[in-house]
Amino acid sequence: MTARDGPQDRYKAVWLIFFILGLGTLLPWNFFMTAREYFIGRLEDAKNISQLGNQSTGAALSHSYLHSMFDNFMTLCAMVPLLVFMCLNSFIHQRIPQQIRILGSLVAIGLVFLITAVMVKVAMEPLPFFIFTMISIVFINSFGAILQSSLFGLAGLLPANYTAPIMSGQGLAGIFAALAMIFSIAIGAQQPESYIGYFTTACVAILLAIFSYILLPRTVRLRLLGGEPRPHSTPALVPASLHLLGTNLFLSSPQLWLMAVSVCAVFTVTIGVFPAITAKVHTSLGEENEWGLYFIPVSCFLMFNVFDWAGRSLTALFTWPGKDSCLLPVLVFLRIVFIPLFMLCNVQPRHYLPVFFSHDAWYIIFMIFFSISNGYLASLCMCFGPK
Repeated sequence: MTARDGPQDRYKAVWLIFFILGLGTLLPWNFFMTAREYFIGRLEDAKNISQLGNQSTGAALSHSYLHSMFDNFMTLCAMVPLLVFMCLNSFIHQRIPQQIRILGSLVAIGLVFLITAVMVKVAMEPLPFFIFTMISIVFINSFGAILQSSLFGLAGLLPANYTAPIMSGQGLAGIFAALAMIFSIAIGAQQPESYIGYFTTACVAILLAIFSYILLPRTVRLRLLGGEPRPHSTPALVPASLHLLGTNLFLSSPQLWLMAVSVCAVFTVTIGVFPAITAKVHTSLGEENEWGLYFIPVSCFLMFNVFDWAGRSLTALFTWPGKDSCLLPVLVFLRIVFIPLFMLCNVQPRHYLPVFFSHDAWYIIFMIFFSISNGYLASLCMCFGPK
């Protein structure tokens, strides 16, 4: 049943709930990722303190190593859960009820951010702080992978296609986090204590998503299924048979597997370079001026999220190439070219490769195509999956 033939979503209530759920899905991770300067800053402070305190050379080198490898480990801790839970999702969906998967994931991510906000005021040695941060990233991306797959599976089982509002909400989450980072720079709120409010904002977004999900069953019945919820009815949004049907289709359809692998490939390339490589690019105008202060927040984080959201929104206007076109996986595979392109920009520090694209304009052009292709191709595959 299509959105046109089926029940109408009056007042766009269900659409708005899925939009909020999409926002709550990626807003925490975007806040965590854009707080990169906070995490690196704490490692840098520890390194400086250890040098002033005449600690051993080995300890100073250890602090320097943790600081220099932070982005690499952050990328690794984000990608591994994505790949693992992509393979395990079909089994998790059969064994864990939908409500537990979604609510449990939201609560778990909220607790991680609450603990992270508290830890801002807790003094820690570099190595324990580094390990704590990496464990937090693993937990956020593990539960985030379960949450996203559950939401998209739920959207695909409803009488209309609600994949688009989830994708739009996820795109807006990145823009909101980037603007919050730029605003904190503009007002000079760069002290570690200011990040308490930064992480607390993500907790508020998660609470809003939890509240929206609790309202979803009643809203779906009233707006889409055309009836009041029965007093003793099951809280599930759709019958159990539909869940089983969705699972069997996923396991038996090569087309669904192709869409799932394509989405995974898109996000693998994206997470592989953003922000581990893209956030290390230096402006050709020098770091001492004001543009040097805003270069990465604007050219990397804000620009990526704006054009990523634009790419996600384009699928509402057209869906090219088609679901059965061989061009779709080819375009997904071609995104791998962005890895060497960004590596040849003015990434610092560097030891082997030359800087081939030194001007800021090259970096910005690559970022535009990189982000818009991420949003468009990922959204396209997500929309084709439930059909």
